[in-house]
Amino acid sequence: MTAGRQRVRAYLQLVRLPAVFTAMADIVLGFVLAHSTLSPASEFIALLGASTGLYLAGMAFNDFFDRAVDAQERPNRPIPSGRISPRSALALAVALAVVGLACASAAGGRAIGIAAALTALILAYDGFLKKTLAGPVAMGGCRMLNVLLGASGAELSLGESPQIAVAAAMGIYVAGITWFARQEAGKSSRAQLMAATLVIHGGIAALVAIVFAGWPMLEGDRRIVLVALAIVSAFVDVRLAPAIRNPTPDKVQAAVKRLLLAIVLFDAALIYWKTGNPALACGTALLVLPAAALGRWIFIT
Repeated sequence: MTAGRQRVRAYLQLVRLPAVFTAMADIVLGFVLAHSTLSPASEFIALLGASTGLYLAGMAFNDFFDRAVDAQERPNRPIPSGRISPRSALALAVALAVVGLACASAAGGRAIGIAAALTALILAYDGFLKKTLAGPVAMGGCRMLNVLLGASGAELSLGESPQIAVAAAMGIYVAGITWFARQEAGKSSRAQLMAATLVIHGGIAALVAIVFAGWPMLEGDRRIVLVALAIVSAFVDVRLAPAIRNPTPDKVQAAVKRLLLAIVLFDAALIYWKTGNPALACGTALLVLPAAALGRWIFIT
């Protein structure tokens, strides 16, 4: 591999490029919860840019703040390995955050306020909450705000529209993932993994309850959606069970990767639930392909 390609790969590893497709899927979900279609396209593209910029910035900020710990636990990561300097990583993180906020501003409405709150929570998580008990809650909050960013063009009402309920359920699911992954670089606690699994399934159960509850103007066949959610849950459990039985880093990291990829599939099922449009749902689900393919070359966690 040439020096130029190695440098490009280092930056793609820094920002965890494969995982950004999960954030994109959240925006599609949030947007159709608010609009039912991807129109107006200019607003959708701006929100997609906002989420992408902020997600990639968050990953770069994460490695900047974790550089001392990574030097001990993950010395092959871009900063401790010397492939990217801390200064360059911080500059990239700031630039991506600025791009994300600028795109949110272009989207108009509530987007800039939600994006600003998301940026603040990303910095709080990466800077000092990550190793605390509040860490998983903060990361779940980031995912919730990302879904709400996609839905920022509509009035947000818990009782009259599903945006907040769906975003909260996705937040619970991601809080569980964060807790599950907390010791993934070493030997994880089986008890912690089991507790995190309960939170993960609590998020899935919340999605099922939301689908059962129903809202006006939903177009998808509820039975198909429930079957899809069950299939994706099984797709996740196939990796969770071995990791709990034998919580070695390779098994835990494989489970975390599967949990992240499943976000795209959960989003796709809910998109069908809201719109009844199988093409849009399947198109969103296809985002799992570049995420999985790039995940073979660039670590996702």
